Amino acid sequence: METTVEPNLDVKEYRRALSLFPTGVAILTTVSEEGVPIGLTCNSFSSVSLDPPLVSWGLRKVSRAATAFRNAKGFAINILAGAQQGLSGRFASSAITDKFEGVAWDAGVNGLPVLRDCAATFECSTFAVHDAGDHWLFLGQVQRFEHEISHHPLVFCKGAYMLLSKALIESSQQSATRTAEVVEARRLIHGALLELACRNAVAEDINALEAKLVEMEKFAEAGLPQARVEAGVEFFRLIGAATHNEIVATLANSLADVMRQSLSDAVASAPRSELVPLRREILKHLRTRDRAAAEHALGRYLDFLSQPAESASEEVLMSKFLAYSSH
Repeated sequence: METTVEPNLDVKEYRRALSLFPTGVAILTTVSEEGVPIGLTCNSFSSVSLDPPLVSWGLRKVSRAATAFRNAKGFAINILAGAQQGLSGRFASSAITDKFEGVAWDAGVNGLPVLRDCAATFECSTFAVHDAGDHWLFLGQVQRFEHEISHHPLVFCKGAYMLLSKALIESSQQSATRTAEVVEARRLIHGALLELACRNAVAEDINALEAKLVEMEKFAEAGLPQARVEAGVEFFRLIGAATHNEIVATLANSLADVMRQSLSDAVASAPRSELVPLRREILKHLRTRDRAAAEHALGRYLDFLSQPAESASEEVLMSKFLAYSSH
């Protein structure tokens, strides 16, 4: 390992060393004294304290937004989701004058701009501002926060954006062979999830899965395809949560992003009624801790899901399901 110490510190190599620490990407927002919304991209956000809830971030002193943030009574931290890479570039660009043009946001605490569809947002009052070399170090006390557990955060490392689920999505879209690999990956990973869930799930996990199935079926009846898709993805994410293994659940979340993308691409399609009893069967066997039966039901579910939807009546589809189940 190469070692460098002061006073011969090479700034370029120092930055390269710092780049090996993966960070999330956030957009910091505030309003100027004239009431104009201001925002910039930042990856120096960090939690400082839980009691009181304090967070920190750094801003270069030469930044054109430095005065506005120093004079503001507060700021919002918008943690970007994986699909919001474009926003990161927009708010980092010095060539774009009105960074909020065409960007969806709402006024939060004290009118702070809060961006929509982020992985998480933290609305803060300014707790302190410290001189820190060529930066100002801001401390904020969190007044309100929101988060969306189904969103994966945008991650930056080695000078590039990195997101496991993004890589999986792009890979799955390359060819039919890749798509088949994703289906097989779902079969293997969800099978492993079911095994752990049968072992570790508690009553609250089972109840959450039951509630999600009911919600999904209501969305289908109401003709809300996007909500139905999200509920379906969430059903399998909850199976991952029921494993009570954070590493396994993280992998399940990444696979959920692939599912969300593939299902959203076909969101206009009618709900597959033959899949309803299969989801119910998976839950039934999970409730009774019958791993083998749950995995068998999952296999049939994925087989049906990988087949193109047919324009047949529900009675025909159900008869196909019953015939298949009897094999």
